[in-house]
Amino acid sequence: MSKVNAIAKRIIANVENVIIGKRQEVLLALTSAFAEGHLLLEDVPGVAKTMLARALAISFGCDFKRIQCTPDLLPNDITGASIFNPKTTEFEFRAGPLFTHVLLADEINRTTPRTQAALLEAMAEGRVSVDGETYLLDQPFLVVATQNPVDQEGTFPLPEAQLDRFLMRLSLGYPAREQEGEMLDRLQFSHPIESLQPVVSADEIVACQAACREVKVDPKVRNYILDLVHATRDHDDILLGGSPRASIALFRASQALAAIRGNAFVLPDDVKRVAPPVLTHRIILRPESRLRRITATKVVEEILAESSVPTMKGGSDLL
Repeated sequence: MSKVNAIAKRIIANVENVIIGKRQEVLLALTSAFAEGHLLLEDVPGVAKTMLARALAISFGCDFKRIQCTPDLLPNDITGASIFNPKTTEFEFRAGPLFTHVLLADEINRTTPRTQAALLEAMAEGRVSVDGETYLLDQPFLVVATQNPVDQEGTFPLPEAQLDRFLMRLSLGYPAREQEGEMLDRLQFSHPIESLQPVVSADEIVACQAACREVKVDPKVRNYILDLVHATRDHDDILLGGSPRASIALFRASQALAAIRGNAFVLPDDVKRVAPPVLTHRIILRPESRLRRITATKVVEEILAESSVPTMKGGSDLL
């Protein structure tokens, strides 16, 4: 896992040339990518959600495409369509922006449910079906979607089935005053993203993803993961708890974080670190709990505090 750790450090250092003071968020975004999962960035405008997606794609040495989601965006605008070629008198498939390595779906909740659903097969299975034909997507394939949680006018909230397709949901938040001052200095003459260079290749990312699956999970840690997910199903404030996909997501994310930290095995701390971004968007609170201003984040933190943590031994090369 030392190679995964070294690659992760190069990527994080490169991304931090653009994203200042958000080490933990960058680390979790990279964890999502190494776990072969997709990322939902939910935050107010102007906090570098798009820049994070672009910086990751450039650092990966991968193709990057962006979709600006609007109410008139159609499924074929994303997946592509069969176009009649008068010279050959045959229909030819023209691939859409979905055929890339890193896809940014900007303001995903502003497009219609029909178009949102066009992403489901690609996100879950890595392939696209158009006009009866199935096309495999190149690997790695990562969807980074953004949405604004404040402005809900004219939006189409993502259904639970699609939220569940995202491995993690993150918020970047505002930078500290000193970090924002440093950002102004860097932006005085040009944007750092314009001079950012790749530090790894797409093949290395795929190799890291494969290596993460080799990380060992002790039965005690596996049971700890199951305890956390099952606790969401029995909590008094939760109407609908995490599904088996939540268990799989927590398992994969913990493996990826352990590999990034240089470990060949998962520690309980790895599980605790990824649990909030993995679980909070997969649970539905009871209406009366929402009226009492209870949030999914508070509930997950309460579950983590009350669950028995297995005792493990091992060190790590912390990032």
